[in-house]
Amino acid sequence: MSKIFEKTLSPRFSETDALGHVSNTTLPVWFEDARQPVFELFTPSLDVHNWPLILARLDVDFTAQIFYGKEVLIKTGLSRLGNSSLEVYQEAWQNNQLAAKGRTTLVHFDYQTQKAKPIEGALRDQLAQYIVEAN
Repeated sequence: MSKIFEKTLSPRFSETDALGHVSNTTLPVWFEDARQPVFELFTPSLDVHNWPLILARLDVDFTAQIFYGKEVLIKTGLSRLGNSSLEVYQEAWQNNQLAAKGRTTLVHFDYQTQKAKPIEGALRDQLAQYIVEAN
């Protein structure tokens, strides 16, 4: 069985929109926050001067409204592990209901050569533990 990362967030009042639910612009921010454990596998110190990832793509599908005042659980896993990139799959749940799904493609990147670099060895083995079946 694959491992997943989980993070519980409390929606802030400032994240709501005129319709009274959490704004659709909030989910990419929440998903980025919940990707921190993935970032730490690449850079345990989270040192931005030694950052080996670039974001290549971000998609979010909204399946239900999210409301202020009730916690949201973000589940994070990997739906694909390529030679030099990975796809992070995330779900946002509120009241045991799937409210949003997201996919983010990250590229393992060497800023000096300006090229993608392979994901190898122990890092690859660690990442492989988080591969999930994406819905």
